[in-house]
Amino acid sequence: MRALVSVSDKSGLVEFVQQLQGMGWEIIATGGTQKLLESKGVKTIGISEVTGFPEICDGRVKTLHPKVHGGILARRDIPEHMATLKENEIETIDLVCVNLYPFRQTIAKEGVTMEDAIENIDIGGPSMVRSAAKNWRDVTIVCDPADYDTVIAEIKANGNTTRETRLKLSAKAYTHTAQYDSCIATYMRKQAGLPEKLFLEYDIKQPLRYGENPHQSANFYSQVGEKIPFALSFAEQIQGKELSYNNIQDANAALSVLRDFDEPFCVALKHMNPCGAAIGDTIEEAWQSAYEADKVSIYGGIVGVNRPVTKEVALGMKPIFLEIVIAPDYTPEALEILATKKNLRVMKVDMRRSGESVTQYVGVAGGMLVQQQDTFVETLTPEMCVTKVKPTAEQMIDLQFGWKIVKHVKSNAISIVLNKRTLGVGAGQTNRVGSAEIALKQANEAGFTQGLILASDGFLPFDDTVALAAKHGVTAIVQPGGSIRDQECIAKANELGIAMLFTGVRHFKH
Repeated sequence: MRALVSVSDKSGLVEFVQQLQGMGWEIIATGGTQKLLESKGVKTIGISEVTGFPEICDGRVKTLHPKVHGGILARRDIPEHMATLKENEIETIDLVCVNLYPFRQTIAKEGVTMEDAIENIDIGGPSMVRSAAKNWRDVTIVCDPADYDTVIAEIKANGNTTRETRLKLSAKAYTHTAQYDSCIATYMRKQAGLPEKLFLEYDIKQPLRYGENPHQSANFYSQVGEKIPFALSFAEQIQGKELSYNNIQDANAALSVLRDFDEPFCVALKHMNPCGAAIGDTIEEAWQSAYEADKVSIYGGIVGVNRPVTKEVALGMKPIFLEIVIAPDYTPEALEILATKKNLRVMKVDMRRSGESVTQYVGVAGGMLVQQQDTFVETLTPEMCVTKVKPTAEQMIDLQFGWKIVKHVKSNAISIVLNKRTLGVGAGQTNRVGSAEIALKQANEAGFTQGLILASDGFLPFDDTVALAAKHGVTAIVQPGGSIRDQECIAKANELGIAMLFTGVRHFKH
């Protein structure tokens, strides 16, 4: 029995090959793999001894030869194939252990050149992998060091791997080459400026019990490649039940809100909409203020903070039924307190700032929508004011806060805020005045009827929202502007003594 070994990832390789050799296998090896094995006392046959031809072109050509691929691809159950091997003095190769040049790792390096990337495109490796995978009935293909133990155990027990294992390894091998080629294609198409193809690669993170509803099947996949901040797929779950489909959606929405705030900040969400949010001088103050913003809706919701959870914050959370807590870290005392709530999902998420844009993918029937995530945060200035009445410095702070929050509310969206916390949120209504009515009613019923700030994610199409806002204690409004009736809204605001800012940017969220 012969094994051909040529790997980039050499973890566990020496022990694997030593065990094969101990069971009487001959080992064919190439380049650096051969040097490593020989240095560890493993006797090998050089690839040039098999082909009768030297490695050429700086090692670009070494395994592309009939004596390699004939030995791999020949079907043992077809006499003509075996006769051809005999005529051409080709010996069979029964196991191929190959993984590929580190192309993905190379292009991830800072300052990598296209020349460096090109030299890390493997040619012979994928050819051997595909040949062995095609002839899986006779040949074992091993691409992943994690499979070494299984292969050795089966050979020790049976003299060879089982047919079932060879089929599974073949499938893994084609996945290995598909991922490799996809990575190369994506890189090369980017260099050539060709956007008409989209290759996505995700690994399963966990199967889910069900989707949005129990009759829907679902899985959670994680993006392959470098870990990114503010991503639930790379989070550490410290305790609690497995995440559900809806949990993941809500947690992702929370992280989108948290990304926009540098100050100590807390947000509670329900059905992907903020139901209470606040800035504080400390995270304890932010938590308490966010909780008091809506003590009803937070029940069964999730909470995210952008500072480590302290003992005081954990004590505040303990009496409340929450699904998830998300934070960049937790003090030991906080974890002890939260551990008493066995079902509570406690998530630790990397919230380090990154200047890179995030691509967002949304599946639709038969297609995919792709856009850059809305991470744009505008700084509001007094020059944006379009009314005679100008906002005070205190109002500018709340206008900025309300504008950041409304961006993360489902359109049509209205947020009512005061003193750096939400008082009312109107989400997902079919008309904007309807969203305003919901948000204003919530604020007024909580006892807040004066000096309120209103933020709208899209322009106000009529002056009715301005008139409604004034009746319920709003004194300043921020909106994108851009309606054909902007002047009517401005006139109504002037009439009612309301300051109004136009940002020139909308933040629809569908």
